[in-house]
Amino acid sequence: MKIKYSELIDQTLYFPTEEFNVAENNLLFHDIPLMDVIEQFGTPLKISYLPKISHNINRAKAWFKEAFEKHDYRKTYRYCYCTKSSHFNFVLEEALKNDISIETSSAYDMDIVKALYDKGKADKEIEVICNGFKTDDYLQKISEMVNSGFSNITPILDNYRELDKLTESIDSTFNIGIRIASEEEPKFEFYTSRLGIGYKDIIPYYSQKIAEHPNARLKMLHFFINTGMKDTAYYWNELYKCLRVYARLKKIAPEVDSLNIGGGFPIKTSLNFDYDYQYMVEEIVSQIKKFCEEEGVDEPNIYTEFGSFTVGESGANLYKIISQKRQNDREKWNMIDSSFMTTLPDTWAISRHFIMLPLNRWDDTYERVFLGGLTCDSDDYYNSEQHTNAIYLPVFSDTKPLYIGFFHTGAYQETIGGYGGVHHCLMPQPRHILIQKDENGEFQYEIFREEQKPEDVLKLLGY
Repeated sequence: MKIKYSELIDQTLYFPTEEFNVAENNLLFHDIPLMDVIEQFGTPLKISYLPKISHNINRAKAWFKEAFEKHDYRKTYRYCYCTKSSHFNFVLEEALKNDISIETSSAYDMDIVKALYDKGKADKEIEVICNGFKTDDYLQKISEMVNSGFSNITPILDNYRELDKLTESIDSTFNIGIRIASEEEPKFEFYTSRLGIGYKDIIPYYSQKIAEHPNARLKMLHFFINTGMKDTAYYWNELYKCLRVYARLKKIAPEVDSLNIGGGFPIKTSLNFDYDYQYMVEEIVSQIKKFCEEEGVDEPNIYTEFGSFTVGESGANLYKIISQKRQNDREKWNMIDSSFMTTLPDTWAISRHFIMLPLNRWDDTYERVFLGGLTCDSDDYYNSEQHTNAIYLPVFSDTKPLYIGFFHTGAYQETIGGYGGVHHCLMPQPRHILIQKDENGEFQYEIFREEQKPEDVLKLLGY
């Protein structure tokens, strides 16, 4: 009879994987000995494994390079990092090692670009795609940077007002793009995205406001849908609608030479994750090439804006099971030494799943449990795993501590949870460490931020 946790994994999952392996009954993440990390830094703990950021960027570049060669695609591919998925300086600095552009979404992002320039991590040639609804502050910062010599900044028009404001404040010729207001899937509460300009309005707007503009040059058409890049009839239908606008625009605006297809590559949220990235890239490139040939227009340069794909799989959250509560004859609640609502808010807000695995005791027997956080909120729990529809962990013991990890948590969680601020029930922000590899392949650990102290929280509250 197979009763060990390791045997359960062997029966139900593809294991080991590229990211995960087990040595001496302890879990390794990219060969990082997690129990050694816990022994040194404690729990709860947030880790960021920086080499994974560069790894994923270069994977995507390789997929597009291969697809371009296969389909004789004669233009260029440009990888943009979507900063809103994680604004941390260590993320931007790692990503920028790989000859990429960045995509911004607010006025504060422009301050990040300036800070990177001041630190010598970027020069004035850095390409910045400015997305989002633009406040006067956002537009002013874009204009100031263009006027000061940042020559590769492209604001993507979200509405008609933005061009008028940019025209008033930019002294020289500048590039612009237009975002298409895509139509959402029928399951959405709204029919059309609040972002961008409608399909039918783009050509008239170009003819009336941009074609004879003394300084603005339309270079890019921007397309993105919330559901991401999926091999579905909905995705391909929206892409074709976008390409029809591009072809019509290209025929009257030859300066338009780039198509930004946004982000949407998924990341692994289960060990049974199945997504053919290479197929999807080849199909996108093939369809764009075929459509442009049929319309008799040059194919565009292709831009993507990957956020979660860039940084998501670099992150992990590690916890200790500090107690088990038996609430009835069936439910066993394992309590972690932190809160899901504050450290992994997507588990609460959108019922998001992450890869969850024990860090130790893989040769022990297992049991079915629920996982609870430390706040007094009934929603502070995590109760199912995609690959099993339940959570199974080594049996709880008062004498043998059990540690667990949630993996691929590197995107959005800190900013949504309010990094460094006041959290629900005053749960402290965990210690956060960065992990790099040196030239000899040895892991290097650095404390980025210590665990929040009670006096820091009380000061924020005015005590």
